[in-house]
Amino acid sequence: MESRPLVVVGAGVSGTAAAVEAARAGVQVTLIDENPIPQAMAALNVPQFFGQRFNPVLHDRALMLERVGAANEALAEAEEAGVDVRLGTCVWGAFRNSETGRILDGPQLGLADNEQSWLMKYDRLIVAAGARDLGVAFTGWNLAGAMGANGAHALMHHYQALASRRMVVLGAGNLGLNTARMALDRGIQVAAVVDVSESARGDRALSTALQDDGVKLYTSHTVKEAVGSDGEIESVRLVKIDDNSEPVAGTEKEISADTVCLAIGLVPSVELLSLLGCDVGFEPELGGYVPVHDDCMRTSVRDVHVAGDAAGFHDGMVLDTEIARNQGRLAGVAAAESLGAIDTAEATARRSDLQAVAIDSNPNDACANWTRWLRALRNAGGSDVPVCPCEEVTREDLIGLRPPRFLKWESERRDGRSLGTLAPDAPVNPDQVKRLTRAGMGHCQGRLCREQVALLLAEASGSDIADMPLMSYRPPVRPLPLRVLWSHEESDQVRREWAKWFSPTSPVLE
Repeated sequence: MESRPLVVVGAGVSGTAAAVEAARAGVQVTLIDENPIPQAMAALNVPQFFGQRFNPVLHDRALMLERVGAANEALAEAEEAGVDVRLGTCVWGAFRNSETGRILDGPQLGLADNEQSWLMKYDRLIVAAGARDLGVAFTGWNLAGAMGANGAHALMHHYQALASRRMVVLGAGNLGLNTARMALDRGIQVAAVVDVSESARGDRALSTALQDDGVKLYTSHTVKEAVGSDGEIESVRLVKIDDNSEPVAGTEKEISADTVCLAIGLVPSVELLSLLGCDVGFEPELGGYVPVHDDCMRTSVRDVHVAGDAAGFHDGMVLDTEIARNQGRLAGVAAAESLGAIDTAEATARRSDLQAVAIDSNPNDACANWTRWLRALRNAGGSDVPVCPCEEVTREDLIGLRPPRFLKWESERRDGRSLGTLAPDAPVNPDQVKRLTRAGMGHCQGRLCREQVALLLAEASGSDIADMPLMSYRPPVRPLPLRVLWSHEESDQVRREWAKWFSPTSPVLE
């Protein structure tokens, strides 16, 4: 088993900054990033919402490695500092001893590439895993062409493989405006930027520049449906909404587009932090559940640090990468100090010019904006829309606690069950609802439905979204082929006795 003094997960702005800072302090650092991801993984909308909008060049792994490296100049800086950079490697699990188990000889990560999986021990860990796209359902969002802003960014920036011709962007904050700008700069038409707010919320200069370039801005509007054939989006129907998020009759308009990009928000990727038992708290201005950390980016678990979007995302971070970079440097300094590579005096000196810009506040409540979008989309599109496309669970199914439709299972007792019948017994818990409906159990592992499930449950039960528990995570936090997760051949005994794995009462086949 490999063992490293410091492992950094995520080679984005904050991760590379953390790795470089620690390496220059004399720490042996391994920097891990899952890009380039296999085409099969992208087809499952993992780790981002890619929406089948990539071209076949994604199959060429050698070319993708070259492009990913070229798109991130900081990787060269990291290698020059002596960092062991490992691209195309995902982290599917994180394990440490706790009150319920003490069999490990140290904290470990589960890693995998295209061929195999293995474990790596570490003394210190920095999680800079970024954020994932917020999924909010509308009619037609399960067609090819519905995608997320981070998915679009990865395909445009890292892979140069976005297969879009004409795009409609949902969300007029900095995330949406910046996505539209990137698309235009790469020759993709942007037909419209749509927002439920009465006015654009993002950078005014960027908004004005987009409109000068011919991009239509529709405020107080939402999507009624995405229309398509043969599984592909061909157009988008918009409708104006009133102050109650209700559609205004006679205001529908149809826009030709092959891509609808959700840029309503990003959610910190806290999977690994959750597995490690780091304390998390609900911060609506930072994208929902975020890890609790101090000014030096240290979490509640002694040997784990966090940086960048994984520590909390707000719209201002889209246009100011220094926030994430400085958080990474703070985490790198803290890790180096805790490992004894630098003393407290030097660590304090290194932090002195970072502290003020690394800790930022943001007055906007991202969840309030998510709720407005959810209500507008529901009012315009109805309740028979798949909130969990992987398991075909609609909004109506979720609130009615209905079993998966593909089971074709009904009974009088089940028909009497609903969210209301559960409420008197215990507070609503997304994990319990997941077991009853399978919402969140699909191959994307809840990445597209977690937040909207929580929002819907909170609204239906009259709860505050902040009181809705975080839907739990289990390893592997990335879907992996069995041949990768366990590359060994099955034994003769397993071949002979396979039947008892299906039923303990079955006779063993000889």
